[in-house]
Amino acid sequence: MAGLESEATLDAPRQDAIPTLADDEPGTVVWHREHLRIRDQAAVARAAASEYVLPLFVFDPAFYGTDGLACDSRIRFLHDCLADLSDQYHTATGRGLTYAHGDPVDVLGRFREAGWDIVTMAVPTGRYGRERDRRVREQCDVTFVDGDGLVRDRTETREGWQDDVSAWFSADQYDWDPGTVTSRSFDSGFGVDAIENQYGLTPSKSGVPQGGTGPARERLSAFAERINDYPGNISAPVDARDGTSGLSPYLAFGCLSVRQVIQYIDEHAPDGRGKEMFVSRLFWNKHYEQKLEDWAGWLDTAVNPVLEGFNAEQYDPDLVDAWKHGQTGFPMVDASMRCLKQTGWLNFRMRAMCASVYYHLLQQPWRIGADWFYHHLIDASAAINYTQWQSQCGLVGKPALRLYNPRKQVRDQDPDGEFIRQWVPELESLPDEYLDRPEQTPVHVQASCGVDIGDDYPHPVVDYDAARQAFHRRYEAVRPDAADALHDPTIARRASFSGGREAAARIAAEHGTDASNAPESGGTQASLDSFGGE
Repeated sequence: MAGLESEATLDAPRQDAIPTLADDEPGTVVWHREHLRIRDQAAVARAAASEYVLPLFVFDPAFYGTDGLACDSRIRFLHDCLADLSDQYHTATGRGLTYAHGDPVDVLGRFREAGWDIVTMAVPTGRYGRERDRRVREQCDVTFVDGDGLVRDRTETREGWQDDVSAWFSADQYDWDPGTVTSRSFDSGFGVDAIENQYGLTPSKSGVPQGGTGPARERLSAFAERINDYPGNISAPVDARDGTSGLSPYLAFGCLSVRQVIQYIDEHAPDGRGKEMFVSRLFWNKHYEQKLEDWAGWLDTAVNPVLEGFNAEQYDPDLVDAWKHGQTGFPMVDASMRCLKQTGWLNFRMRAMCASVYYHLLQQPWRIGADWFYHHLIDASAAINYTQWQSQCGLVGKPALRLYNPRKQVRDQDPDGEFIRQWVPELESLPDEYLDRPEQTPVHVQASCGVDIGDDYPHPVVDYDAARQAFHRRYEAVRPDAADALHDPTIARRASFSGGREAAARIAAEHGTDASNAPESGGTQASLDSFGGE
């Protein structure tokens, strides 16, 4: 392997290889994880107050290999971001990024022994990341810098949240003067190429953009010029591919801060509905991050405990596999799932539709589906992915559900079948009028166009009407208890409704076990209408 004498060279750096600081030499390691940029980066600005700065990225084995936490294509995007970040440092200070490999506790502990302070950006996380951060905080005395616009200094984070985040968006960006610091580094003997060789990285997705701050700025500039077209391009998957900003993976890895994007759009984009809508989406980005910062359980546990384990008894691995690999017999779902697996991206409406079909029609456990999305998405953000899955599935306990009809989505978002024919070529010759329900294509039409439904393409894996009614009955049976649970201030706080604790209290009062269940109350009928209407 190039640059790799043996697997042992990928161990944490030897203590004698790390630059040692004297007692009177203040030096700070910037441990980059996300926020892969040097401007508007609070940890970098904090470190620049020291005499010496050493920027570091640790290749963590937990993210690599067959059981890794990300698909190979997302890791390749990360590696692009690291190369770009190293170039940013080299341009600013004359030295690039230092790489290390191993358990971050072991790696960072050795830098502490050599006299270095360590800073990193605080980020909302859960599962492995939360435990890793706890360990490095306790064992390596790492300082987590609060500089991402989230509220961490009070119990009721939602009080005045909109004003707090708005103020952060408009505030001056974090800055530092490279001329006042001396950059340090050391050659660990390996880099991105050696890591990719060691772990056999084989990215397989197509159309994945190049990572890094440079490409992110180019996309931002181009999008600002066409932002007026944005509202009409977000729903249909073909339009969304090139009609949305394309910034989501860059924001997920922090190649640009959300504040940098908002301030650029505010200065360079024309006023109008497109600008307003896009900026509102950036507020929602922070909203979901705040949810995960407030409660790490979004990744694993139903927000509303009454709904914990809902669908568990319905688990069917064949249905899950059909959904994962685009073989459900619902063409819009199958096209979307194949597109996700091949490209690592879907527009928001198609993500919501696929989650809805998985949970509400196939009636499968939510975490399996959420984990599949998280593994394959290039723009995977734990905060956005898991909070959106829980919200879409209805695990928060709101009385009405947004349940997508996959047949209607064909008619509304792909009426000429361009998206379906691209990703489900088995249906390429099927006339447009049958693409929403291929199983109802007359036999003579199937014969004339050479498509055999049931052979070339599957019949629906569930009966649509029967499945939605079955889910509705099951959900309605527990809905009042789920509403009652929102009386609990702990559950109300984690639900984090936009209307705050008062909104949770209203739901509990109006839809709990003591409330009337008559249709005129808006409960049952609202749920049913939402089920079939979207």
